[in-house]
Amino acid sequence: MKFADGKIKRNNKKLMVITLVVILIVGLVVSAFVVRKTYNENLKPLSTTSKTHVITIQPGSTTAQIAESLKSRGVIKSDWAFEWYVRNSQTKDELKAGTYVFDQNQTVQEIVEIMINGKVATDLITILPGKTLEETKTALLKAGYSGQEVESALEPSQYAKHPALTDKPKDVTLEGYLYPETFQKTSETTLKEIITLSLDEMERVLTNEVRQAISKQGLTLHEGITLASVIEGEVGTPEDRNQVAQVFLKRLKEGIRLESNATDDYAKKNPAYDSYKIDGLPPGPISNFTESSINAVASPSKTDWLFFVTGDNGQTHFSKTIEEHDALIKQYCTTLCGR
Repeated sequence: MKFADGKIKRNNKKLMVITLVVILIVGLVVSAFVVRKTYNENLKPLSTTSKTHVITIQPGSTTAQIAESLKSRGVIKSDWAFEWYVRNSQTKDELKAGTYVFDQNQTVQEIVEIMINGKVATDLITILPGKTLEETKTALLKAGYSGQEVESALEPSQYAKHPALTDKPKDVTLEGYLYPETFQKTSETTLKEIITLSLDEMERVLTNEVRQAISKQGLTLHEGITLASVIEGEVGTPEDRNQVAQVFLKRLKEGIRLESNATDDYAKKNPAYDSYKIDGLPPGPISNFTESSINAVASPSKTDWLFFVTGDNGQTHFSKTIEEHDALIKQYCTTLCGR
């Protein structure tokens, strides 16, 4: 009987092992099927409706950077699926830099094919970053729009219900609210459509998280946009912008004037913008700005600086006391500094 019992136990163990192996194999097969199905689904168009996006692929961009840009701009469903497709199709080295027009109703395969063939966009119009509304008007005139079209398209009241402008004071212009981007222009594209697309991009940047974070800094959204425009004019790198945001926010809280050189040009026409002579923020934005500047206002560095100076070589130096600040100016800013 003992022999029989042992044989039964061995058979039971063998059966258990076989069962576990079968379960494992089935699990792997099912997982592989689910992954493949999910992957194929994410290669399909983001939407069945047509909506184009102008996206610039910078030289030297990695596949991951391209995928992230396409995903964040609402062109593809999944960044990882895009990366997988490029890797599986061995087309990584064939993707060409340039400015493209992609449609959210295109498949990943179609989008990759466009970049492989370098089918860059033509008839583009660009709203540049760090530009005043007057400078943008000049650029639009050069793009072929008439003065009447420009003035009409930039009348803010017609966009009053646009989500990007819900917190804009009614009596101010679109200064600072036109997000810098490149848009495709055809012979039938109206300037109002271009302005609307720019406002759409601004709304994309002004997420609920950004809005809430700006509020936590003790600022209204309009004040946050105003500060972002000043930061845009001060420094160019995201890291510096986060620290500059910290400096300005600290100065505001402590009742110290901003003393930003970025406001100088605007102040020549309107003294209310002279941050060396006024307390607090200027009454409104001094230019448009990029995403990194508004994000800096929403999430400033956890530093404790009170001063900064950008040296002749473009590097920004931060300090806590006026004595340290003056020393940094003498050391690093012998040419550019001075008002």
